[in-house]
Amino acid sequence: MNHQKFQQLVKQLYATVHELESLFPGRHFTPDGHMVGSIGECLVADAYGLTLMTASNKGFDALSPCGKQVEIKATQSRSAAFRSEPEHTIVIKIHPDGTFSEIYNGPGDVIWAQFQGKTMPSNGQFQISLTKLAALNEGVDKGHRITPLAER
Repeated sequence: MNHQKFQQLVKQLYATVHELESLFPGRHFTPDGHMVGSIGECLVADAYGLTLMTASNKGFDALSPCGKQVEIKATQSRSAAFRSEPEHTIVIKIHPDGTFSEIYNGPGDVIWAQFQGKTMPSNGQFQISLTKLAALNEGVDKGHRITPLAER
């Protein structure tokens, strides 16, 4: 894959969003839904050297080089949603310039434990704040993370 071309296109997309919002004050053109999910999955796969599975694969989005099933969650808001317990999870926040910040990178059971004893919401998704995920991330041992390619 052409990493530079991919990064350029994502930045171009967010620059277009900014221009549209400048032309129409008060209107939001924020990419959302499937687009944000797909952008996030591709950003993470590219940055961490993961192999993406087919879109909408149940329970995980990619495989790590060591074979871990990785659920990738991308957001532009303040929370992430989970339907089931993943083996490993990487949660990112996508910024308006097309870059991202890693919020959580570790075992999925750490996140899923936060929902224990709670009734599944009617939409079938538990929500967890990025603040909570960042706090959980601080407790993840380095050996339980997937290292980004830039740090290998």
